[in-house]
Amino acid sequence: MRYPSLSMPEPSMHRTMIFCSLFLLGFVPASAQAADAFQVKDKTGKYADVLTPDGKPILRYMYECDTSDDAKTFDTAKVFAHVLSDDGKTTLTKGAGGKFPHHRGIFIGWNKLKQGGKSHDLWHVRNTVQKHREFEETEATDKGARLTALIDWIGVDGTPVLEEKRTYQVTSQDNAYSVIDFTSTLTATQGDVELNGDPEHAGVQFRPSQQVAENKSAAYTFHKEGIDPKQDRDLPWVAESFQVGDDWWSVQHMNHPSNPKGARWSAYRDYGRFGPFTVVTIANGESVTFRYRFRVTKGKSQDREQLQASFDQYRPKQSRDQ
Repeated sequence: MRYPSLSMPEPSMHRTMIFCSLFLLGFVPASAQAADAFQVKDKTGKYADVLTPDGKPILRYMYECDTSDDAKTFDTAKVFAHVLSDDGKTTLTKGAGGKFPHHRGIFIGWNKLKQGGKSHDLWHVRNTVQKHREFEETEATDKGARLTALIDWIGVDGTPVLEEKRTYQVTSQDNAYSVIDFTSTLTATQGDVELNGDPEHAGVQFRPSQQVAENKSAAYTFHKEGIDPKQDRDLPWVAESFQVGDDWWSVQHMNHPSNPKGARWSAYRDYGRFGPFTVVTIANGESVTFRYRFRVTKGKSQDREQLQASFDQYRPKQSRDQ
């Protein structure tokens, strides 16, 4: 008895059928399901990269804590984020070493943090540490990516003085290389805490590449003429241009209206570190949240009107109407 011959599908059709079956069963890797999406890729114990849809890292969350010797202990005593250029390799921000080695990327700290009757320097981190505990959440879509980490601020006695929940969110936006939203919630768990210092040694700051300290290219733009950052407080934003390699870059550092008031800015150093500082008291069991946006563009800073328009997209509508 002869059976009718069965025609087999073409190889390409066969692969498609297998892919669809695996997709329905949930076995297709995320990279295959969302080839055009951002990704968060963790190099366990070292750093976590936010990758753009073309696979290049654009932000690197640095969280290694290596206590094998004194030099490595200091070099890894602070959690921060690098911003990477469009080649996916060059960091636009400074890490450990260089001029003022405690200045690193997008970072937060206070040199006069008072708790338990003692002063804890969580800016210079010579006998203190910001220690990454764990990732609370990572998320990536076709529009951007977000990572949230829990960080212990360890004081001079080797015990936590604050708990931090920190988020770096990277978003695509027209006319910008990258938009990075920084959110930090600090909680006092071991008694009242006072965050104090000065604009040079405290707050949420951006430090560009060590190259900027060498070429002294940093230049600043304020929201209106006549601003004196040493006198004027609660500036809505400051923009900075600087040169790395042959390229000019700019960063607009935006101060969310919900942040604690009385902020004084450091925005005049030729090596480029800039950002706001605020004195804040946190009662035991209470929290305070800081929110800032870093809008990164390639080229020198846009004009003041364009920068203001970018800030208007960030602040809540109700504050724009006031």
